[in-house]
Amino acid sequence: MTVARRFQVLTINNISQVGLARLDGARFEVGPAVSNPDAILVRSADLHSLAMPGSLKAVGRAGSGTSNIPVPALTARGIPVFNAPGANANAVKELVIASLIIASRSLGPAWQFARGLEGDNAALHKAVEAGKKAFAGFELTGRTLAVIGLGAIGGRVANAGVALGMRVIGFDPVLSIEAAWQLSPQVQQAASLDAAFRLADFVSLHVPLGNATRGLINAERLKTMKDRVSVVNFAREGVVDAPALVAGLDGGKVHFYVSDFPTAVTRNHPRCVTFPHLGASTVEAEDNCAVMVADQVRDFLDHGAVRNAVNFPQVTAPRQTAHRLVCAGRASANIPASVAALFDTVMNTVSATRGDLTYLVIDTDTPISEDLRRQAAAVTGVTMARVIQG
Repeated sequence: MTVARRFQVLTINNISQVGLARLDGARFEVGPAVSNPDAILVRSADLHSLAMPGSLKAVGRAGSGTSNIPVPALTARGIPVFNAPGANANAVKELVIASLIIASRSLGPAWQFARGLEGDNAALHKAVEAGKKAFAGFELTGRTLAVIGLGAIGGRVANAGVALGMRVIGFDPVLSIEAAWQLSPQVQQAASLDAAFRLADFVSLHVPLGNATRGLINAERLKTMKDRVSVVNFAREGVVDAPALVAGLDGGKVHFYVSDFPTAVTRNHPRCVTFPHLGASTVEAEDNCAVMVADQVRDFLDHGAVRNAVNFPQVTAPRQTAHRLVCAGRASANIPASVAALFDTVMNTVSATRGDLTYLVIDTDTPISEDLRRQAAAVTGVTMARVIQG
């Protein structure tokens, strides 16, 4: 007997098969050609111009940033957007550490010099001895590393800096208690962003791109930094004002710039090394991200659980019965009381708010009819009402 699939999941980009295996084939139809998807799994594809189907209940990003997803529009429809914070943290951390060494030892220019040599071995040896002094570097031990943003990636970078013998100064105005517990006690807290910059021989950026962080490193901030400071940017391109940074390189203020985001002014500069957005490009990171986001989307579709959504509050209420209603809507509308009033008996109610959005979970001991779901959907302020049976 053929088992009917409960949910359809549209994959955009190549999502790791390790992650897709978390979506049981008896309950999920998964692939790039499914119609009327209940969920979309995506990596880097731009969804802003994609017409979101009426069947859509969730979007999962197999990575951390969600700038390629129309989060406000989905929030207005009561659709959570899940991501995978920390799943790629080790991969990015390792590349940041490599970048610190690249910067301190001028490995990019040295490699380019060696590639350009010509002649037989004797000629090469002579040219190497004559030219190597131009690439003399310095050691990381004893240097000061400022880590801006101490989340999953920044915290690991800070700890790795300590292990390398560096003096590490961290700044994060929204540092969570959980993240603080993960930090080495040798990581010093900066009193302000500018204080961290003033002390740094190296700056490593780990902040999201937004109004407060766009151009975080700019011409004015560079003036306050040490001479010959090196900057490592694996956050987002816009966090650094690239023309100002290049001006700092040309003027001798900045020693080196390593970035995961090539631009027209940095990609060929002799003291810039830019990568094609490789921070999370490891087999392990792609597997980890896909597993995390697939689990989150599965649990939301199956049970209404919300973990690591960028636009919904976290709610992971265990099922009390086989009959569950989940709703989302405006926080100001007092949705929990209005929806609960529709039921004769309620076994359990859990609600949480994030910003102007409230998410509600109700378990009842009797099946929930389509008519009752429609009544819940019609409550003032409700943008999504879904029944989960079984």
